[in-house]
Amino acid sequence: MNLFNVYPLWNINLVKATGCCVYDDKGTEYLDLYGGHAVISIGHTHPHYVQIITEQLQRLGFYSNSVKNELQEKLARQLGQCSGYDEHALFLCNSGAEANENAMKLASFHTGKKKILAFNKAFHGRTSGAVAATDNPTIIAPFNKTSHVDFVALNDSTAVETALKTGDYAAVIIEGIQGVAGIIMPDDAFLCKLRTLCSQYQALLILDEIQSGYGRTGKFFAHQWAGIRADIITTAKGMGNGFPIGGVLVAPEINAVHGMLGTTFGGNHLACAAALAVLEVMEKERLIDNAQHIGEYTLNALRNIPGIQEVRGRGLMIGIEMPYPVKEIREKMLFEHHIFTGNAGSGTIRLLPPLCVSQKEIDCFLNVFKKLIS
Repeated sequence: MNLFNVYPLWNINLVKATGCCVYDDKGTEYLDLYGGHAVISIGHTHPHYVQIITEQLQRLGFYSNSVKNELQEKLARQLGQCSGYDEHALFLCNSGAEANENAMKLASFHTGKKKILAFNKAFHGRTSGAVAATDNPTIIAPFNKTSHVDFVALNDSTAVETALKTGDYAAVIIEGIQGVAGIIMPDDAFLCKLRTLCSQYQALLILDEIQSGYGRTGKFFAHQWAGIRADIITTAKGMGNGFPIGGVLVAPEINAVHGMLGTTFGGNHLACAAALAVLEVMEKERLIDNAQHIGEYTLNALRNIPGIQEVRGRGLMIGIEMPYPVKEIREKMLFEHHIFTGNAGSGTIRLLPPLCVSQKEIDCFLNVFKKLIS
């Protein structure tokens, strides 16, 4: 049997990783400034992370998917303290798409309404419900779009109010920063207005923080830069530093009913141990502060480089828009200079490095990048 060939791959066989670096089977070192779509939050193979997972596996002696266990409760407490959402409840699942699917279900259960309002260029995952709330022709083309999701332009509060006035919408779902679209940011003022409109018209506000959360922007969640609070927050990628885990943070006014949500593997002991290790490292090593500091340094440096069309982002979630396709630049950066980056569309380079990245490592990228575009 062969693997189902849906992923385009570089001809590089990575065999180990540490910190912000990965290594191929020939011993070549690469600087990883993409971290698997923002998955690597505390760095590759962090010793505390490895130790906690190893100890948990040895302690348990087997893999368990207990519906409820003491590690889940500890994770909920610690996540509430770190994020500032102590009063919310936590539902654990396995991925970002699953988190968004459950968030939209909860909104419908709570309000009794079926429609969801989303935004142009949104990407919320690859389950059927998440796909329906995704405005990306490459992803949704084979599917019949559900009539329960409508789209409006980002930062257009008039369009949002026109839709919500109908009273038909259970929720508005928005990414803290649109990652797949190319690091497109909602205005802080728009997020404040969105919070007001959702409260006014009895719709829940769902913040998709799957890529933009977990300290990546210099705050725990990107929407916290606008000073607002969401009814439901979804998280995943950086939550487990590579171990599959997702979560839904649920406001206290949304009542839990036995059987309304379910998952086979969500909240298993190993996933919870991984997520707890991530929070412990983030706090001990002040990685959110590092994301803000190094992010500002990187953004300022990029904005002073001639030839760039636009630089967007916050913290270590950065989009570099070029006036031409970036495929050749990325390939030269990878194969000649051994630096991994990401992309969005044909013209945007995405940087999503581990939150522990240093100024020296960023300077290495900046020097190479300046040479390649000069």
